[in-house]
Amino acid sequence: MKLDYRYYDTIDSTNLEIRRLFAEGAGEGTIAFAGTQTAGRGRTGHSWKSPENVSVATSLLLTPPQDLSMSRIPRLTVLAAMAVMKTIEEEYQLDCGIKWPNDILIGGKKICGILTEMEAEGGFARCVVVGIGVNVHQRSEDFPEEIKEMATSLDLELEKKDLSSGGKRASRLTVTEGIWQHFTAYYQEFIRTGGSLESILEEYNLHLVNRDQRVRILDPKGEYEAKALGMAPDGSLEILLDDGRIRNVDSGEVHVRGLYGYA
Repeated sequence: MKLDYRYYDTIDSTNLEIRRLFAEGAGEGTIAFAGTQTAGRGRTGHSWKSPENVSVATSLLLTPPQDLSMSRIPRLTVLAAMAVMKTIEEEYQLDCGIKWPNDILIGGKKICGILTEMEAEGGFARCVVVGIGVNVHQRSEDFPEEIKEMATSLDLELEKKDLSSGGKRASRLTVTEGIWQHFTAYYQEFIRTGGSLESILEEYNLHLVNRDQRVRILDPKGEYEAKALGMAPDGSLEILLDDGRIRNVDSGEVHVRGLYGYA
């Protein structure tokens, strides 16, 4: 897959732009990345305006083969999380954790958001948009009050790591390019194996902060606690119930929280 980068100083949403480009005939591998988003969107449908030139805001166009089951498309968010984690660890030597299914944490604080969207027709995905946002240059005062205690940025973490760095800064371009290079490698294996996560499962679970921890399952049918065992090959979270039974929960149906904090 050849990557085609398209930069925008200001845009409403890189995910929306990729969908517009697809409608105009753009092919797989088209990437939008922007200095500022005026209507960025999250998994819960909230929109926000990102400050100018402080974050990675980028989206990729995919056109999966028609024989790939649509039920496996949501697993792409796991590949995106792995790509973000690998980029940060390799470029900046910062230790990352993953909060199932796709939140990247440094020091227990969230640094990244991922939103995957799909357009389907005739029982297969016409296109998939993988959107990623990474906090890069934010200062503590830049975060809204409601998330200030659970969010961080690469610059803040680099300063903690090396107090003598004199304000070492990360690079939004380096992060963007690293993410999509890693994602492409993961995606090629994903397609080759029919949508399997087996090739990344061991590394993912080694970084899973929920693993072997008591968690609270926020199920629409009722909340309950269990022990998280790890991500299963299908992307679900395997949990151990208090009565000894093992079951799997799906991220499309439930949310998971730590008992004593976000993770």
